[in-house]
Amino acid sequence: MKKIFIVQAFIAFLAVAANAQSDKKILTTADYDQATRALGSTTSKLVYRYNVNPNWLPDGKFWYSVSVPGGMEFVLIDPADGSRKTGPDKKSILPDAAGGAAGAGGGRRRGGGGMESLSPDGKKSAFIKDWNLWVRDVETKKETQLTFDGIKDYGYATDNAGWTHSDRPIMLWSPDSKKIATFQQDQRMVHDMYLVKTKVGAPELEQWKYPLPEDKKIIQIERVIIEVDVPKVIRLKIPPDDHRGTLSDDIASSGGYDDNEWNSDGTKLFFVSTSRDHKVEKVRIADAITGDVKEVFTEKVATQYESGQGTINNHFLDKTNEIIWYSERDDWGHLYLYDVKTGQLKNQITKGNFVVTQLLKTDEASRTLYFMANGREPGRDPYFAHFYSVNFDGSKLTLLTPEDGNHNISLSPDGKYFVDNFSQPNVPPVSVLRNMKGKLITELEKTDISKLLATGWKAPEPIKVKSNDGKWDLYGLMFKPKDFDPSKKYPVVNYVYPGPQGGGVGTRNFGPSRGDHQALADLGFVVIIIDGSCNPDRSKSFHDVCYGNMGSNTLDDQVAGIKQLAATRPYLDLDKVGIWGHSGGGFATADAMFTYPDFYKVGISESGNHDNRNYEDDWGERYIGLEEKGPDGTTNYAKQANQINAGNLKGKLLLAHGGMDDNVPPYNTYLVVEALQKANKDFDLVVFPNARHGYGAETNYMTRRRWDYFGKNLMGAEVPKEYKINPSPATAPVKKDSVATVSTRKNTVFSRIPVSVTNITLDIFDNGTIDGDSISVYYNGKLLVSNRGLSEKAITVQLLLDEKAAQHEIVLFANNLGSIPPNTATIVVKAGDKRYELHSSASLTENAVLVLEYKPK
Repeated sequence: MKKIFIVQAFIAFLAVAANAQSDKKILTTADYDQATRALGSTTSKLVYRYNVNPNWLPDGKFWYSVSVPGGMEFVLIDPADGSRKTGPDKKSILPDAAGGAAGAGGGRRRGGGGMESLSPDGKKSAFIKDWNLWVRDVETKKETQLTFDGIKDYGYATDNAGWTHSDRPIMLWSPDSKKIATFQQDQRMVHDMYLVKTKVGAPELEQWKYPLPEDKKIIQIERVIIEVDVPKVIRLKIPPDDHRGTLSDDIASSGGYDDNEWNSDGTKLFFVSTSRDHKVEKVRIADAITGDVKEVFTEKVATQYESGQGTINNHFLDKTNEIIWYSERDDWGHLYLYDVKTGQLKNQITKGNFVVTQLLKTDEASRTLYFMANGREPGRDPYFAHFYSVNFDGSKLTLLTPEDGNHNISLSPDGKYFVDNFSQPNVPPVSVLRNMKGKLITELEKTDISKLLATGWKAPEPIKVKSNDGKWDLYGLMFKPKDFDPSKKYPVVNYVYPGPQGGGVGTRNFGPSRGDHQALADLGFVVIIIDGSCNPDRSKSFHDVCYGNMGSNTLDDQVAGIKQLAATRPYLDLDKVGIWGHSGGGFATADAMFTYPDFYKVGISESGNHDNRNYEDDWGERYIGLEEKGPDGTTNYAKQANQINAGNLKGKLLLAHGGMDDNVPPYNTYLVVEALQKANKDFDLVVFPNARHGYGAETNYMTRRRWDYFGKNLMGAEVPKEYKINPSPATAPVKKDSVATVSTRKNTVFSRIPVSVTNITLDIFDNGTIDGDSISVYYNGKLLVSNRGLSEKAITVQLLLDEKAAQHEIVLFANNLGSIPPNTATIVVKAGDKRYELHSSASLTENAVLVLEYKPK
């Protein structure tokens, strides 16, 4: 009898085990295939008539091209009456292939001495050689040395902010091409950074100056004006300035020499000196002949000053001796008018509970400003940007873009019209043409997403929650599975980027994909992104919520927001919440796993700056303040470091970093690794030995590991073994960055631009989530930029086109697809007084190609 009982119990046990096994979720190769189809490399090809990038012509007309089923459509628009002409190619609408832009401008090119800065008259180019500044006569090739006392780490016009550095000269030519404004940069007292390349044989050391918050003396610049024809160096009669800018942590974030403007005849230089902690801005004007400096006025702030969002909004008005100045002194970002002679405020130009983000046009003749602003229109997402005009005296503030949505503006060179592409994250773009009074001339395009919708694609859901303290409305996006069933429970993945210079949502424009958020959702998760308090584009007090404590990482807002959403959405499983992020998001993710160990069960922390004492000086000093020791001997920085809380880990944590990351050095992650080991904690680690801040050719590997990690540990599922996102050998990532590598990929032209000048500037930004995308840039087959990470800060490429060639190819080569593919970029092309804003998408099998069609006037 006893034996019979034992056998029956064993059979019952096997039945229960079998049922448990059958209930386990299984993610198949087909599921991963479906997720891959949600990536931008596929979805972007299913969208037609997507945005208008105008190419303005000398006669005031413009043309553009859009994708349509079966190919491309080219369109010529006459703004005078809104009439249009269409055709299958450019020649069909412009038979003579005309289309050069009016105007001229300066640029840079590659040369024997590295990047060169071309003078406005096109006759001279400046470059750095042996820590000194030289010029080359463009016609005769004769080289002339301008400075003679530059030495190692104390050179002229050198470009180094620690986290970013290059060989290009940072300088500003005077309008008459006779003078150069620049600096002698002293880095001698700053720490070195070291990275070691992994290779067979002897290791290869990479070493450069990389300032840290603990440095008593940081990089400093001694401002100079150089008379080129003599040559002669005139030192401005002020003490050295700290290496700081009003817009970001780099004095060359705009691609040139930030916070400097010449007057029209090159006799005066307007500039701004920023203190190390960004709390003091000194507005100054220098005499270019004597070096004497006049103090115009000073602005002091309690936290940190910034001159705008995405562009410097301060502007010197030479003809009237006035300055347009940006300030958040009344808690909102606004424009103010100052008198240069007296240094006194004349009047506040814009005012109200909204944020001026970018000053796009200053019309001195009519004394009118044209600018972008957020949050002025009631009932709309406060992050949506609209276009406005206002008189210098603050009167007649006018909304020029009335539609609800996020507006992107391209101005005509003659200042009479603008093209407006507006959309919402869940509403596809409409493109219209308006005059500068806001009058609608014609609708240009309406984006067609019918083919995308036919696949079952669904747009993300905009969400709104309250901050943890109940004070602020917070906004974000939610991504649900394609086969979403509200009666089921779904594990939650919280994507986080805490800022403070930007948020996790990224652009408020429509997009057929946003990294791999939808791909992850289609595997059976709900993905939630919330822009917490402490992000820009709102009030100053909102942005300053985390000032002094970047370790807060908006996590209290993330947790509170997810709980609020779950209260009305029972399909959100709060017992299964994961989190991930890259860079600052990597910092926040590890912090979340240590600070909220009972809420977040799984985390993936990529390339995090886990201890800001180990990251470049200005990041922490701008948003935390200078390092200070308390009575207990600890510093304000130490209390915010992730490794001190590593012992709190309860869930599953995956850390990842590139071994050659010259933005956020890998030692940041190694500090956390060491602390976890000392605390006897289990964790997972992925190191890409030779990758930078993005993961290069291994990006798809990281993406797959992320899907696997959440699938196994958060969902509790079986996952396909070693799934390859690009399984075909023909599409396998190529690991070598060279011209040969570029030639093995398919070239796809995403835009053609007519230019009539040879001096071209390209500013290249990340077009989506800042997730570690990196690119190389080639001009007619020659490497100009090698494996640079994309971010909200521009990678600037300045070219001098060969006048003998009619066509010039700019190839964007994706070294990686970032943590959330594809590799998308915004490219701002400046050709004389023409400006084009374009969008590209590159993959590990396909290069994005911009063609410049040169035809002189």
